[in-house]
Amino acid sequence: MFDFLFRKALVYDGSGADPYIGDLAVEGDIIAEVAPVGAPGGAQNARRVIDAEGLALSPGFVDIHGHSDYYLLMNPTAQAKVRQGVTTDVGGNCGYAAAPIGGVELEERRSYYREQFGLEIPFSRLDEYLCHVENTGVSVNYAPLIGHNTVRATVMGGSGRPAGPDDLDRMDRLVDEGMREGAFGLSTGLVYAPACFADRSELTALCRTSSRHGGLLATHMRSEGAELLEAIEEVIEIARDAALPLQISHLKTAGEKNWDKLDAAFGLIEEARSSGQDVTCDRYPYIASNTHLSALLPDWVHNGQLEEKLARLRDPEIRARIRTELTETYPARDYWDRVLISRVHTENNRFSEGITVAGLAEKRGIDSPEAMMDLLAEERLSVEILIFMMNEENMRRVMKKPYVMVGSDAAALTHEPPLGSGRPHPRNFGTFPAVLGNLARDEGLISFSEAIRKMTSAPCDRLGITNRGRLAAGMKADLVLFDPERILDTTTYEKPVSYPAGIRMVFVNGKVVVEDGEHTGARPGRALRKWDSK
Repeated sequence: MFDFLFRKALVYDGSGADPYIGDLAVEGDIIAEVAPVGAPGGAQNARRVIDAEGLALSPGFVDIHGHSDYYLLMNPTAQAKVRQGVTTDVGGNCGYAAAPIGGVELEERRSYYREQFGLEIPFSRLDEYLCHVENTGVSVNYAPLIGHNTVRATVMGGSGRPAGPDDLDRMDRLVDEGMREGAFGLSTGLVYAPACFADRSELTALCRTSSRHGGLLATHMRSEGAELLEAIEEVIEIARDAALPLQISHLKTAGEKNWDKLDAAFGLIEEARSSGQDVTCDRYPYIASNTHLSALLPDWVHNGQLEEKLARLRDPEIRARIRTELTETYPARDYWDRVLISRVHTENNRFSEGITVAGLAEKRGIDSPEAMMDLLAEERLSVEILIFMMNEENMRRVMKKPYVMVGSDAAALTHEPPLGSGRPHPRNFGTFPAVLGNLARDEGLISFSEAIRKMTSAPCDRLGITNRGRLAAGMKADLVLFDPERILDTTTYEKPVSYPAGIRMVFVNGKVVVEDGEHTGARPGRALRKWDSK
């Protein structure tokens, strides 16, 4: 007898094929049978039979671009992820990973997470971290990438100098060790310190190590605005020289003066693909980005460790230089009106959450660059922001491309503080329902079948995960049952902490984690390792 039997569901198998009315049986953590209604030998009995008539059944969604590395340890039920239908979360993106890590970088993170969240970090190697995730017990599966920024900071601190032979050897050993312990590839955030100081030879060498283990490169490129095309050319060349697959993270054209570069960006990507290079991308369905306010500072300000950076912000002469460069880099009069303060970490500045940097400057009676630097100094650089800098039409054009997957660029938040505090980006709670409900059903931008492929089999194929992402006998029972007429992203930028409508049930490894839209408390998720995902 099977454990669960879905009857008369509208089955989307994850391949992109048209759906059919079918039954699906689950035994343990495996899909035992799936077939059209009336097929000979179909499943008949189960401990629990679920009437799925009028509902859609698909593989669990795979978030190819997540940032839940530490959040899963603080919020193991992963509310905001799993209640969207996400059953596998890919972490370590944008170069920022929980492990491998060491040196001063580990000590700074231990201090930060202990002081801000009461979280202890008892691991340094990737295998230790993955075991810690499993011992904690989480509600989603977690697939790790190695963070280049974290590795560089471990070896070189925040230094802006080029990596020497010894530095590169130590970084290479960390990447090699992490790949052997199950990572799916290397990620880098070239707009962030210290990766912004890395040259092409450093990146290519570490990518070759990922390539030797069958890994990919996922990259937040050096520019998504003024030098977008040059940045695309750089990462395509690095991936080609290192002979590994390339995943361009959150493909966008940032800033109005760069919106017309999208066709040229597509041209570079599609030319590489036509030549046989393995290049894909991901994107979220919103026009605001979410990052750290400190990312807007000139790169040279980030040279060194935290206290060195703070000292620069407090030095009058250096502040004057920073102010001049900020004014030159962001000359538009309304730029700071589009930078929304999302989260701070001190009560004194809690009032600033939900207002723009321009609004903060007005309250303090100073200009925006000064208000920005004051806030960063007061918050010890720990300020999150949303920047409204993208174009709706371009977002839709990106989402429609067949080589673009759905990635939230978000973390496993919850509605409760501290992770539900502030004004988080709506993508934390609504990415996958927004694609299915808002873009696929309501606008007809893509079909349900194609949308589901972009969030199931496509990311699994990209990572080399062969036992998830499709509805077929023998696959892991990660499932989403949703109402195709009601699924909807209910968030707004003003009220972003809101769970989606229309998600009926979510199964992770054969266990019910969401039922009638509510979390059951089950935590059957697993830490996935590349060599154990086939």
